[in-house]
Amino acid sequence: METLEETELCFPQLTNTSCRKIQRSHFAAIPIYIILSSISLLTATLNLLVIISISHFRQLHTPTNLLLLSLAVSDFLVGLLMFFQIMLIDGCWFFGDLMCILYNVVDYIITSASVGNMVLISVDRYLAICEPLHYSTKVTEKKVKVCVCLCWICSVLYNSLTLKDNLKHPGRYNSCIGECVVVIDYAAGIADLFFTFLGPVTVIIVLYMRVFVVAVSQARAMRSHVVTVTVQRSVKVTAQTSELKAARTLGVVIVVFLICVCPYFCVALTGQDTMLNASSAAFVICLFYFNSCLNPLIYALFYPWFRKSIKLIVTLKFLQADSCEANIL
Repeated sequence: METLEETELCFPQLTNTSCRKIQRSHFAAIPIYIILSSISLLTATLNLLVIISISHFRQLHTPTNLLLLSLAVSDFLVGLLMFFQIMLIDGCWFFGDLMCILYNVVDYIITSASVGNMVLISVDRYLAICEPLHYSTKVTEKKVKVCVCLCWICSVLYNSLTLKDNLKHPGRYNSCIGECVVVIDYAAGIADLFFTFLGPVTVIIVLYMRVFVVAVSQARAMRSHVVTVTVQRSVKVTAQTSELKAARTLGVVIVVFLICVCPYFCVALTGQDTMLNASSAAFVICLFYFNSCLNPLIYALFYPWFRKSIKLIVTLKFLQADSCEANIL
């Protein structure tokens, strides 16, 4: 562990009220900045590719892809907000109390929307695999758009209420100038733990376990099942590897999500104050944000249409006339 020395002030002209910078060794600070900058840039770039792909190409305008689009938007914004997190490495906030609370409110809204999108995606996959005959009637583009809008609206209203005291009096919990602190009382913290973590994670685990069991059982049944065709001869149906692949991908999704999210909420439970500039929580916060970088890789990179769309976007062919009608699937 490197030695931390608090020697420099965030605002040298305010000797008595300014916060002190956290000075790290030269060899420790540079890698941290490089890693966080690379993650934020990669997060924003990958999710921007997903946004352009699904928005531009008409073949990709499906209910499931609309959910992926909403998730990509929230994760793209997370990538942009990570630049503010990079600035907080030295323990100083230079944008004022109002911008501090607005940054935190937006951060909370985007994070909640991202979790909500994952819940919607799990419901979509559950209906697609467990109730395939009714999927087309239960899940339509119009219904998905309504659900996505409600997800974002509820996220805005919920987090605005959770942080209402901080919004009314920006900076009231700061101990010095240059600090960015958000305080959530105990009751609000318990509610936030349930609505943002325990509830969504429980739903996702239950639905994904059900999807996994059904997908595996269907694949096994198709391996051994013999279908008698009309000409009175039997043929052995080969297993659809896509179902097993989908089951494995869902397993990866839930494991990665829990690995990235659980440490953040465990640290958040250690106290009533949620302080984004706490050095003890820096790693888990970055891990929490890193999930937004992994989402496009898990949900989109494994799809062939994503690779095709990337090629068209990188070569700027998507700017040509009628490119939105290109055959992507």
